[in-house]
Amino acid sequence: MDNTTENAEDLDDECPTKQAKNMSFQTAFSNLKKSEFFTDLPASKPETSTAISSSRTSTVLVSPKQKGNPLLKFITNVLWEYSNIVPDYVMGKTTCALFLSIRYHQLNPDYIHERLKLLGNAYNLRVLLVQIDVPEPHHALKHLTRISILADLTIMLAWNAEDAGKIIETYKMYESKPPDNIMERSETAPYQKLVNALTTVRSVNKTDATTLLTTFGTLASIVRAQPNTLTLCPGFGLHKAQKLHKVLHESFLCTPKLSTKE
Repeated sequence: MDNTTENAEDLDDECPTKQAKNMSFQTAFSNLKKSEFFTDLPASKPETSTAISSSRTSTVLVSPKQKGNPLLKFITNVLWEYSNIVPDYVMGKTTCALFLSIRYHQLNPDYIHERLKLLGNAYNLRVLLVQIDVPEPHHALKHLTRISILADLTIMLAWNAEDAGKIIETYKMYESKPPDNIMERSETAPYQKLVNALTTVRSVNKTDATTLLTTFGTLASIVRAQPNTLTLCPGFGLHKAQKLHKVLHESFLCTPKLSTKE
């Protein structure tokens, strides 16, 4: 009991000392805040995400740098809005585009290099949308094609603002479409099969095949026609007519040649 009482008395003796120290620190700190050597830290701003929110995935994102570009008024079938993005246009989560006119490129040849440095390796599909607005674009296009190969860009050409706007629009519209929509389809219609069969004859093209079917109506009529009758069709000279007539009257199966015994 005596030890407990002594410890309590010791604590009572120390408390005024600690309180005095705390008061002296508060006084010193308040004086420091009033001096010229103290500066309040700026309030921290909440972090913002640069990812595209789900509510904006259905729109084409446009950089404010593109304000006034005439192509924007031709993007009519999809929504678009301005956003602080590195590329000029974002048409999907992995698709973007940089816009460049040939005339501007000739005046500022380093512009595209600066934009590519800022873009880095972002996005899987990177489109370089080039608008042809000069009479002789061949030299500039050759240079831009080389840049596109080295920077992994897909170069797309537009001859006016409407073409450029429709290219951006089409990329957005086909963002979620399966690849079958843009793959070549094999024609199965009977008419197309006849055209394909006739074009297997050398020197007969699709226009010739269409002309033959339009003139004679059926394949049987074409087979029965003589070379001089075939020459009445536009695009058919005597040589082409004779060649077609010969092919149509050849045997489908080759007869084996009989070997002669010596």
